[in-house]
Amino acid sequence: MFERRSFLKVGALAAGGLLVSNASGNAAEEGAGFKLPDLGYGFDALEPHIDRETMEIHHGKHHAGYVAKLNAAVEGDAGLKGKSLEELVGNLKGIDDEAVMTAVRNNGGGHWNHSFFWKSLTPAAKSGKPSEALAKAINADFGSLEKMKEAFEAAAGTRFGSGWAWLIQKDGKLKITSTPNQDNPLMKGVVPDEETGTPLLGLDVWEHAYYLKYQNKRADYAKAFWSVIDWEAVSGRLV
Repeated sequence: MFERRSFLKVGALAAGGLLVSNASGNAAEEGAGFKLPDLGYGFDALEPHIDRETMEIHHGKHHAGYVAKLNAAVEGDAGLKGKSLEELVGNLKGIDDEAVMTAVRNNGGGHWNHSFFWKSLTPAAKSGKPSEALAKAINADFGSLEKMKEAFEAAAGTRFGSGWAWLIQKDGKLKITSTPNQDNPLMKGVVPDEETGTPLLGLDVWEHAYYLKYQNKRADYAKAFWSVIDWEAVSGRLV
């Protein structure tokens, strides 16, 4: 009876996307087109703002799990093979099978969001500041960098449950928004139109991104985030 209950529990978690793969980066690549990217810095490089253990689990377990499950979803649909990650998440409505679409939305979104997130981070000593062009746009659309940060932190803090806070560019203007789960601003036709645009910066507010260090203090995590932003990378995304 115990074994049967355990089997049913594991099956339910996997179906709901809650069972995180134990795959390492190499295991996530096995026989698959999508690969777990390297961070480009050490797991401890963002301390004390983001701790080593969180980074190890977040990258090597959670992100690797999204990659493995995305590859499984694509492998079972010949029409999706060979498409880029951006093509997949940007045209979810073009996937006819609802179950496959949901798998790509959750796991393709998870892969894209995390890959984008890692590239937005750097050790505090290298964080720098927004480029002149980005600073000008921030001042024009928010009044100041501090006011933009306040709006961004508010979006992160008020996102109910799991999701992301974003700084996006849309129609030549900067805007703060947020999306649930692993949705992102590229998912036209799936997320509300006002939430779509070109992502410049994103913050993961799933609990696995901060709970080991910050527990329930998401606001503290959002404030610490500003210390490890790679402003050169963010500025380079401005259209």
